This record gives sequence, C-alpha cells and structure tokens, in this order.
Amino acid sequence: MFKFLKKIFGDDNEKEIKRMLQLVEKINAFEPEFKNMSDATLTAKTVEFRRRLDKGQTLDDLLPEAFAVVREASRRVLAMRHFDVQMVGGITLHEGKIAEMRTGEGKTLVATLPVYLNALTGRGVHVVTVNDYLARRDSEWMGKLYRYLGLSVGLIVHGLDFDERKLAYSADVTYGTNNEFGFDYLRDNMVIYAEQMVQRPLNYSIVDEVDSILVDEARTPLIISGPGEKSTDMYFVLAKVVPKLTAVDDYTIDEKANTVAPTEAGVAKAEKLLNVKNLYDSENIEMSHHFNQALRAHALMKRDKDYVVKDGEVVIVDEFTGRLMFGRRYSEGLHQAIEAKEGVKVERESQTLATITFQNYFRMYNKLAGMTGTAKTEETEFRKIYNLDVIVIPPNRPMQRQDLPDVIYKTKRAKYKAVVEEIAELHSKGQPMLVGTTSIVQSEELSAMLKKKGVPHNVLNAKFHEMEAQIVAQAGQARAVTIATNMAGRGTDIVLGEGVAELGGLRIIGTERHESRRIDNQLRGRAGRQGDPGSSRFYLSLEDDLMRLFGSDNIASIMEKLGMEEDEPIEHSLITRSIEQAQKKVEARNFDIRKYVLEYDDVMNQQREVIYSQRKKILTGDNLKENIDMMIEKIIDYGMDLYANEKIYPEEWDYGGLIEYCEGFFAPSGGLKQEELDKLSRFELREELVRVAQVAYSGREELFGSDNMRELEKVVMLKTVDAKWMEHLDAMDMLRQGIGLRAYGQKNPLIEYKIEGYDMFQQMMESVQEDIVRYIFRVNIVTQAQPEDHLRGAHATRGGEEGDEQSQPLEPIINTDTTGRNELCPCGSGKKYKRCCGAK
Repeated sequence: MFKFLKKIFGDDNEKEIKRMLQLVEKINAFEPEFKNMSDATLTAKTVEFRRRLDKGQTLDDLLPEAFAVVREASRRVLAMRHFDVQMVGGITLHEGKIAEMRTGEGKTLVATLPVYLNALTGRGVHVVTVNDYLARRDSEWMGKLYRYLGLSVGLIVHGLDFDERKLAYSADVTYGTNNEFGFDYLRDNMVIYAEQMVQRPLNYSIVDEVDSILVDEARTPLIISGPGEKSTDMYFVLAKVVPKLTAVDDYTIDEKANTVAPTEAGVAKAEKLLNVKNLYDSENIEMSHHFNQALRAHALMKRDKDYVVKDGEVVIVDEFTGRLMFGRRYSEGLHQAIEAKEGVKVERESQTLATITFQNYFRMYNKLAGMTGTAKTEETEFRKIYNLDVIVIPPNRPMQRQDLPDVIYKTKRAKYKAVVEEIAELHSKGQPMLVGTTSIVQSEELSAMLKKKGVPHNVLNAKFHEMEAQIVAQAGQARAVTIATNMAGRGTDIVLGEGVAELGGLRIIGTERHESRRIDNQLRGRAGRQGDPGSSRFYLSLEDDLMRLFGSDNIASIMEKLGMEEDEPIEHSLITRSIEQAQKKVEARNFDIRKYVLEYDDVMNQQREVIYSQRKKILTGDNLKENIDMMIEKIIDYGMDLYANEKIYPEEWDYGGLIEYCEGFFAPSGGLKQEELDKLSRFELREELVRVAQVAYSGREELFGSDNMRELEKVVMLKTVDAKWMEHLDAMDMLRQGIGLRAYGQKNPLIEYKIEGYDMFQQMMESVQEDIVRYIFRVNIVTQAQPEDHLRGAHATRGGEEGDEQSQPLEPIINTDTTGRNELCPCGSGKKYKRCCGAK
C-alpha cells in the first residue's frame, strides 16, 4: 500500500530535492558573473551582504547569491568547485535539517555554504566534529576559504586556556568537538563573574557525523565533577568476593538486557564472605550498591571490548566508534569497581557539580542541522527528539558498489576460516580490503590468523587510536589489508591507488553484523566513493551475539534440516530478512534506553534552566539589593505565619520563637524586645521586622562600603545557589536510582520522579533564599594581598593597580556554621551559642 501511495503522490524526499534544485538554478545563474570578478570585488560581497541584512533582507533572500560567492571563492582558494548536489546539501543544512550524504560526497565542503551564509549575522556558527583531529583539520582546511571572504575562524580543542577559548568563541565560525562545546556550556554556568564566560548565546550549529553525536553518544551525559570524600576500600574488598561467585548458581545474566542479578544462594554466599547478616538491610545500603556494581564489572564489562587498561588507567571504549573515550568515566561507582577488578588505582568517587545530556545541550541552539552518511534508519528518533527531518541527497555520480548477500556459517571458527581464505585470495590478486570487526578482541584474533597465513595488514582499533587517519587514508592502496573496529565517524576519505579500480576497487568484509544497521552501512559506505567500483560482503555465524540473542530460530532449523556441515555456508533471503529484524529489535531497544535517559533528564533540564537563568541574572545584575530585600520579606512572612499566624489570637502568638527566628537571620542579638512587639498589630509587627532588617542591612553596607556590599551580594548569592544546586544534583541522582522500585507498587516511576523532583526543587529554592539571607548578615570581609580565582583569577583584574594593597578587592569569607543562636555552643563551653562563639 505504501509503495502504491508513493507512486500516486510521489516521494517526500524527491519533492524536497526538486524544490531545492530550483534554488540551485538561481545559484548557477550567478556563476558567469562571479567568475569574471576580481578578488577584491568578490570578497567585498561579505560587507555588502551584511549591509543588506541590516536593511531588512533575510538569509533566505541572500542564499542564492551567497552560495554562488562561496562556490567561486572555493574554486579560487581550495581548487574545489561545489557540485550541484552539494548545493542541495548546503540548502538542507541551512534549513535546519539533516543531510544524508554518502561517504566521499564532500560533506566538509558542503558545510561551507550554510556556515558562510549564517555567519553573516555575526551571531556565530558552531561546526561540531567527533574528535580534535577533525576539528583542527577542517578549521585549517576550510578556514582558508572563510578568511578569504573576510570571516574569522576559531578552534575549540582540549587544552586551551581561557583567553584562547574566549577568542575562539568570539569568531564568526568556530570548529570544535561535541564534548568541548558541552563542557564549556557547563563551565560557563559555574563562573563567579560574567566576564569569565566564554560562549555567546547558542545560535546555529552544524553537527558532523550527526548520528554518532546525537544518537550514539546520547546515552552518556556530560558531567563536571569534583573529588568526593568516600573511601575506596570497599571496592577492593568486593573485587575479591565477587569472583568467588559462580554464574547460574550465584547470579544470572540477561544478555539481551545487559543486566546481571544475584540469586538467593549468591546473596547468602556474599553475606557469608562479607560477614554481614543482611546485605540489603538499611544500614548496608552502600555495601549492597557496591556489591551490585562489582557484580556488573565482573560479569558484564569485558576488557578490550568495553574498556582497555592503558598506562594504569581504565579507559572506556566507545561501543559505536571503537575510539578510546579519555576523561569519561562510568557513573555510580561502576568505573571504580572495574578499576578494583583490574588491580589499578581506584579513583575516589566524585561529586557532580554540573551535568547535561547532549540531547538537551544541542536542543538549545536557535537552529540545528547535521550531516552524515547514515541517518535515515534513525529518522524517527531525530524527528521526535530534535525535530530534525532527514533529506537523502543523491550522489554526484551513480553508485557502482556491489553489496553481496550475507553468508552464514554454523560456528565462528568456520566463519573466520572463510574470511581469512578470502582475504588471502584477494590479497594475492592485489585488491585492497577493509575488514570490519565489532570488538578489539575480534580484530586481534583475526590479525593473529592473518599473521599465520603470512598476509601483511594494518590493525585499527582503540589501542592504535593515534594512527587512525594515516591507516584509513592508505586503505585503498593496492594489496592493502586494513582491519578496523567499528568504522563509525572516521572522517577520512579512502582514495583508491593506481590500478585498483581495474581489480574491482575496495572490498569491504564484515566479520559480524553490528546491532545497529547504521554502523554496517557506515562500513559498507567506505567503498564506492564518487562512482568508484567496490564491493561488500558480511560473514556471519549462528554463534554471533546478534544471531544468538535476537536472531530467528528458523535459520538454525533450516541448517539442521539441510544437514549442512560446519564450514559449509548458506546464502538465503530469509537470512537477510531475519538479521534485519534482529537489528530492528536492538535499535528499538536502544532508542527506548536513550528516550528513558532523556525523559528523566528533561525533569532535571527544566530545573537546570531555572537555576542557570537565575545565575545569569545575578552575573549581569549591577545592584542585587532589591532581590535581597524581597528574600528578607519572604523570610519575615514565613516567620510570621509560623509564630504569629493571622488565624490565631494575638495572645497565642509565640513572640519568643519569632524573636529567635529573626535573630537567626537578620536581627541583632537582643535588638527585638517582646514587651515592645506585643503592643503592635500584626501589620505593624511585620513593618517593624522589615525596618529592623533594613537598618541592620544599612549598617553592614556602611561598614563595608557600597561597592563591596554589591560585590558581596553577588558572590554570596552565586556561591549559595551553586552549593545548593550541587546538593540537589546528588539528591536527584539518589532519587532516580531508587525510583524504579515504585513500579512494584503499580506506580509510574517517571511520574513519581517528576512529582518528588518538583517538591525537592521547591524546597531547595526556599533553602537557597534562607541561606543567602543568613550568610549576607553573618559574612565577614577580609583583604587579600594576592587574590585568586579558581576559574580565571578574575580578582586580579579588578580594583586598582598591581601592588596597591588597599585597592585590592575584598573577598567575602562565608560562615557556613548554621548553629541556632540559642542552642548550646558546639565548642563545649556550656554557654548558648550567641553568648559564646556566635558573639564573635
């Protein structure tokens, strides 16, 4: 039915391409004129375009002419002229969509069209890549074109200092990695002074390898953390206990769900080994959590597949790209459990200071676009999560690659034997091969078999991360054999060597189907660039994880009925269909996991937006006294409701409680007298408390000076908000870990999380106001001879000249002691706090 309707109404993608090709005709009409222009006249177009924007024209009005300028500039500067289909790709990106373009179709060059056009606004354009190498390469390569046209270019990579980052973000075009952009956003929302921020408002972003960044990495949030204080001893204890448990008897593994659970017998054995009566008793919550993580580390996390041990550190391997993820750590103690398992130094658990998912970071841009060779299979997710449509851009030249049917063997041993034989045969003829594997272990096993066979080859996996670009670039030369773990997002073209086309071009050999069809398509897409010849084939076995866990039982029964031998392959359309169904099952499960992460982070995101917007108001506000006054009045109103409620008779009001309450915040000790207060009406009582607070506040301002008081207000507010927000992040994390148990009570965990999370947030906001008022009346200010700031040394740039101690800014010292004034002093003197240490 769907195919029938498409015949009648036409394909949506085709309609979009036709519409854009009409625009391309307008672009092409400018070419003869621009070819005859001098360099000075052509580059002056940038100033002209900006002037026209100021007069009310839109970017869409400028598009045909601006794209034509970029094409001509590229021809002169880079010796590359954009094809018409690349113009279609550029229009797609400008319109805030995803352009699916096959490998070798020149995505890097395509991006220059919308980047130039959108950079004309002066609000900045971010081009996001998957690694520092590509960010650096593309900013240098395409930067020549932008600079020729009068635009500035910045680069954000790991290791830059503040001034370098600030300069890079102020450029018209900024290249960088998804991690760096995300972490800079989080850091910007932790600064004490507005001038310490590096990013401008998020305007327009083009994400290269968009499926890798917005889909594959979306399960792992970005986290900035500080050192925790918990001991790491328990991890080592459990790393010795868990290996003494046996699979099936003591714990069960669900490979499909990638979970492990202890049996009753396993729990009993662990309790005996740990010498505890009840592992799941409330007093052993922390130990039981560590036990579960140690079990996960032991049973599910595989060395050289999920992680590697490099230079005494456990480094995560990206399951989709095979790259090492330096600086990233598993959360909730899992990383520490793996470190203990591997016998390396266990780093202390950290406290989360700030966190965000890539989904919520990239949805903040005013306009978002992306490009990749493989996005159509995830179109539903792109549309639901990011409101992004996928447009499939036709290739410049017809595809010549032959995608041969999969062959399947009974066992892995027979499969690898067949793969090695094919590699040896094609190598003897001189044809280059790219062999795709799904894990480091698999690539090393295959490498060992090829060494025995005497076939020279290169291995590209997480262990040889640094040599990636050089290895991939040579993969198309005659007789080259390259083994690669997960080819996602490599970003380097494979150009065929001399005489290779006549041999059939690059041959792609897949040794296993990945759980995502997209990754298989990326591997295949390495052959057949720009009309080159090429071919691909996948070799599978019934023992492969995908086939074993998700494949149809029909395949095994067919092989049994046919009486097929171990090393006898079969090719059948049923196999291809069955494998595709298995992959769709896994893709649907992975989408559910990402959706689950996002649904929970959306709750945090609403709270994060409130906190960060308030921080920005504090940072940019010159005078926050009005805000403090409002907080004081709220606290007075709360105290009045508590101790002098209008619903009860004045004779029943608790004046003593009210006075103690006010002294705990703003009132000087002994300043409020009950005999004076009980003569006042409720309105007059409130007015008197407000007056006392204002007098006390004015006294502090007179003591410190107005400028210092304004600075004090800002710093106290920011530090209080940050401290409470960090506590709240921990509390929300703990809530989320246990909220799943609500399902046993027939309650929706997500709804429960939203309700409780909202209540916790409201309590936190009230607590923030209370602490700000409490600190603002207790804080002391001391002169610092050499002021420093943990983010940028901002104090050193404020105040008078260097060496003038009197004009150095005054740094607030916040007293975080919240002992009640009438409570016993914690120093042990036996006196009330207000008569002892509190008096100081």
